[in-house]
Amino acid sequence: MRAVQVTEFGGPEVLKPVELPDPVAGPGQVLIEVDRVGLNYADTHQAENSYLAPSKLPLVPGGEVVGRTADGKRVVALLNDGGGYAERVVADEAMTFPVPDGVDDLNALSMLVQGATAWIMLRKNAHLEPGETVVVHAAAGGVGSIAVQLANAWGAGRVIATASSEEKRELAIELGADVAVDSRAENMTEVLREANGGKRVDIVLDMVGGTTTDQSIAALAPFGRLVFYGMAGRRSPKPIELRNLLGHSTTVAGMWLPHVFRLPGNVFGTALSDLFTMVQDGKLRAIAGGEYALADARKAHEALRSRGTTGKLLLDPRK
Repeated sequence: MRAVQVTEFGGPEVLKPVELPDPVAGPGQVLIEVDRVGLNYADTHQAENSYLAPSKLPLVPGGEVVGRTADGKRVVALLNDGGGYAERVVADEAMTFPVPDGVDDLNALSMLVQGATAWIMLRKNAHLEPGETVVVHAAAGGVGSIAVQLANAWGAGRVIATASSEEKRELAIELGADVAVDSRAENMTEVLREANGGKRVDIVLDMVGGTTTDQSIAALAPFGRLVFYGMAGRRSPKPIELRNLLGHSTTVAGMWLPHVFRLPGNVFGTALSDLFTMVQDGKLRAIAGGEYALADARKAHEALRSRGTTGKLLLDPRK
């Protein structure tokens, strides 16, 4: 089968098209003929071995696919050890989920990771309450574009989006944000307060890092919550002093999707079912960020790392 493999860690240039043997499903696994592969920013970290979970060489990146099983069922799947950038994959049955009618490949893959991430952050980390102000950084991205829609649907009093271009800010407004501000502002604390009528904000969803995180924490109201789920800027925020959290009754939380599967009950399944229902009802939609042939995975990573993309990027292994 055709696949994309990494044999040395680095940037997009290490993604090489190759021919590999077809995978074989073992006990408790299912073989999937892949229709689309979902790309995540985490894939770029995986390729350079800077992700939370260490990578091992040789590596076929990719943690999510949509396709069909041998009996023709349409499914999405999360892959524990990568392998998604390929024509065929093997997935654990427990990590394979049926795709209902009315949910296309783009929405199926977008809800599997980006949608579930946004759902869990707002429900489990931030505990969004009606009337609260929610700030969504990178609001035109995969997670951000869904988070804006969910916050709006779940009764946020004000949704403030940040994005780096006028086009992205217009998209955030179209998706339900009340106001959209320039993510390149020098003083994000001041910008966020101004966007909230001079008041501090209640919730910030942040995947940028660096000064954006520092200044967002400073913009939080008492009992405000910042949820940190990525570091696209590849710069760490300043260390947080506990006395500063105490001084403002601030909560700073981290969220990594794999930990959700350690929770009692079926939190992930509940999130995915809820998201798919919203898609079917026309209350939620994914934003198409571009589709690439499998052999063009390098170009897709270059686009992701440029931070010029919007919505969800896909690979088509049939091209």
